[in-house]
Amino acid sequence: MQAVRSLVGGASGPQYLTGDKSAIDAFIDEFDVFLFDCDGVLWSGDHLFPSIPETISMLRERKKQLVFVTNNSTKSRADYKKKFDSMGIQASEEEVFGSSYSAAVYISRILKLPEPKNKVYVLGESGVEQELKSEGVPFCGGTDPLLRREMTPEDFKHVSDGSLLDDDVGIVLTGLDYHPSYIKYALGQAYLRRGAKFLATNIDSTLPSAGTLFPGAGSISAPLIQASGQEPLALGKPSQAMMDAIEGKFQFDRKKACMVGDRMNTDIEFGIKGGLGGTLCVLTGVSKKEEFLASGAKVVPSAYVDALGDLLG
Repeated sequence: MQAVRSLVGGASGPQYLTGDKSAIDAFIDEFDVFLFDCDGVLWSGDHLFPSIPETISMLRERKKQLVFVTNNSTKSRADYKKKFDSMGIQASEEEVFGSSYSAAVYISRILKLPEPKNKVYVLGESGVEQELKSEGVPFCGGTDPLLRREMTPEDFKHVSDGSLLDDDVGIVLTGLDYHPSYIKYALGQAYLRRGAKFLATNIDSTLPSAGTLFPGAGSISAPLIQASGQEPLALGKPSQAMMDAIEGKFQFDRKKACMVGDRMNTDIEFGIKGGLGGTLCVLTGVSKKEEFLASGAKVVPSAYVDALGDLLG
């Protein structure tokens, strides 16, 4: 099969695989490694899509290496392992590579800020905190209950005079935060004004869940972007820093790997820019086929299916 590897597609266009068992088998045989997005591909919120455990088992039986690459920063790898188990999907914690873990690895192994100016101020949930802990990175903010409140007149004074700030913070890291507050943003802006580096686990505008779309991590970072005039370095899909980290950990040939996802501007772009051999779009999440079948589409997958379970043929 001729894989479409350009962001602007190719002459042949994406191949529709649903219902064509011979084409499905040929597509699967082309790759040794499959990288999977989770939300919108395997499940939507707590709803498991049909035949997902069986599809994952089939790929394992065919000796494929599987990696689960998610931009959802609210869960750690250990949290995802629990979710896989509850859904009946065979997966190990080591096979999960989330944006929280990607950010923690980048901060600890690449940035390597000197002590004591190496603390991270977090706008996000416990998944970010757990992965920072796993890499030995100090942090504040995050799930601190003292920041889940209204901002008072005294807070304005103490942010201004610096008495509410931690002098060791050198990084502001944003992720999906279910408890945003004005005081969290005020502190984040103050740290950025002091020269802290601005990072984001990912900048997805929306989060697919329960059959619809909700504000994503990019919606959480947007107020800080507007307030500071800075753009964060994003460490989730489609960031190639994340692809480099995945390849470094799992050691695979990119030309024999396929990215499977539901979103053109994160999953599919991630695979194409990363030079993977193929990309597969599933239509159970964000992107619709009209988006990439349209003339002049900017991001085009190699192939697409109605749902991941269609790979069972």
